[in-house]
Amino acid sequence: MRIIFMGTPQFAIPSLDALVERGHEVVAAYTQPPRPAGRGKALSPSPVQARAEALGIEVRHPEKLRDPTDQVAFAALNADIAVVAAYGLILPRAILDAPRLGCINVHGSLLPRWRGAAPVQRAILAGDSMTGVTIMQMEAGLDTGPMLAKCEVGMTGKTAGMLTTELADAGARLLVETVADLRAHPPILQPDDGVTYAPKIDKTEARLDFLISAPQLLRQILAFAPVPGAFFEYQGERIRILAADIQTGGSARPATVLDATLTIACNPGAIRPKLVQRAGKSVMRTADLLRGFPIPPGTVLK
Repeated sequence: MRIIFMGTPQFAIPSLDALVERGHEVVAAYTQPPRPAGRGKALSPSPVQARAEALGIEVRHPEKLRDPTDQVAFAALNADIAVVAAYGLILPRAILDAPRLGCINVHGSLLPRWRGAAPVQRAILAGDSMTGVTIMQMEAGLDTGPMLAKCEVGMTGKTAGMLTTELADAGARLLVETVADLRAHPPILQPDDGVTYAPKIDKTEARLDFLISAPQLLRQILAFAPVPGAFFEYQGERIRILAADIQTGGSARPATVLDATLTIACNPGAIRPKLVQRAGKSVMRTADLLRGFPIPPGTVLK
């Protein structure tokens, strides 16, 4: 098939690679424009742009797709189908209708649950035990199109980073199976029951709230690892927690450091960080942090 690929982050790369490996002709890769990154704020291409260029695929990165000139250029590719995986732009009707077989999306949830921008993080925060990938025929609504295929992925104890990688690989496998025989995957309308939305993550959500229970707090840590990283503040510095386990908390005030291993009281229960990170430093074990940056028992964290 002649395929237009549309994606931006690392999540999309396994799908792009799988299409190329199966012998499909990827005629162009659409992705978000280069953005400032790093301390120097130099423009950096998206992961999909870097991968597509390495594969010799033409890369296009319009700011929007509502310009008639961009829409004509898209249609001129004469694609059989467009494959979308975390592209980051809403597709107008002219784009959706241009490929012969329309546009399909690799979405990281079991639709209709968690439509929207941050399905992985929202599923973890909600305490879901199962998620997955849905291959969906795209339409004008937000992740409302009919479903072509699904697969499930367990999520207990996994960080957002781990789960995103697993879903990306599962989605790539499911995608090539679906594209290989679309007739074997008739579209199924999404049910009205069970619809939830996954709005984009705001960095302010990553501040740890020790007034909630230890299991809820652990979900917050898992949902924001590795980025933006759940954090607390001590002596004016943000300390990110990337991994932790649940402990017995006793009756201490929430946010109180209970012992020399940085066990922190919640409401109820407690958590013990296992991997932490100071600003500008590498991820380290909690014991290594405390040797150079002691946080004594009795401290009430912010």
